[in-house]
Amino acid sequence: QVQLVESGGGLVQAGGSLRLSCAASGRTFAGYAIGWFRQAPGKERTFVAAITWNNANTYYVDSVKGRFFLSRDDRDNAKNTVYLQMNSLRPEDTAVYYCVAREGTFRASYRGRDYFNSANSYWGQGTQVTVSS
Repeated sequence: QVQLVESGGGLVQAGGSLRLSCAASGRTFAGYAIGWFRQAPGKERTFVAAITWNNANTYYVDSVKGRFFLSRDDRDNAKNTVYLQMNSLRPEDTAVYYCVAREGTFRASYRGRDYFNSANSYWGQGTQVTVSS
């Protein structure tokens, strides 16, 4: 069992930055793919980005490429935190952001929604990001 906790959300002006964290407990992220989704008010939850822990390969949807960056914190071999650095934020980035983990390797050919919406996935509770214009 993996428990995920997101943090780092908040209110920021357009053009600003935030760094979200997704911390795992119960086990490490080794052997997992970790994804980020977001859900704006009145809209469906959509895939944003993913990283495979073992090879650190990252994937992003077009709307965040060049602005959002995933990284992993494997200092001290802890292997239990993933960061989503969000730069040049826009009002349309306003949403609740969720991290999700699923054992395996995420590939460029996968659809994030299909891969992570699995009975084998673990979801966090979400963190609110609000970007003011």
